Formats: sequence, structure tokens, C-alpha cells
Amino acid sequence: MAKNKNKIGVVYSTNPDFEFQYEGEEEVFDTLPPTQQKLRVKMERSGRGGKTVTVVDKFVGTDDDLNALGKILKTKCGVGGSVKDGQVIIQGDFKERIVSLLIEMGYTNTK
Repeated sequence: MAKNKNKIGVVYSTNPDFEFQYEGEEEVFDTLPPTQQKLRVKMERSGRGGKTVTVVDKFVGTDDDLNALGKILKTKCGVGGSVKDGQVIIQGDFKERIVSLLIEMGYTNTK
């Protein structure tokens, strides 16, 4: 009964194929192929205690695929980092290296 309280937008429907949407449901989407990704690599310093990090942004896909990409980049650069808020954060100044690695991996629209 509690699930009925979270129904969105429809009080009654005569459509036999209608399915209710519930609050909190997230859309499930697939990861775009590497050639269609438009990744952006940038350097950041602000808000990080003066430490320089390289940020890979604008990845479209699942969290598992983003985590896998982050792990590959951290391993290839030989440094630490993290994946959060849809970004891969690599410790240090590795912008050129990460751009060349991403292009080798098939992410051709990387800047």
C-alpha cells in the first residue's frame, strides 16, 4: 500500500498497457560507445588544498563503466585517484598523458 502513495502524474488510466512511474526510480541507460563520448580533460587546483589534479568529465554511461575507466587511467598513470560525481579524478598533472591514453582507447572526441 505504501508504494501507491508515490505514484506520479496519473490518477486513473483506461490504457491496459499503462505502467505507473514511482518516485525515486532512476532511468537506466547504456554507456555510449567510446567514439561517441565527448570527454573533457582539465586541470584543477581550487578547493584541493593547493594540490593539482587531472579531471576527466562528461562521461555518459553507467557507474560501473566509469569506475572501470577510472581504474584503467589510475593504473596507466601509476598514481591514485577517485571516481565521484560522474568524474574521474587523477592525482597530479597528467593531462597530456590521459588525453593520449583516451585517444588510444578509442575515445576520439577527447579534448
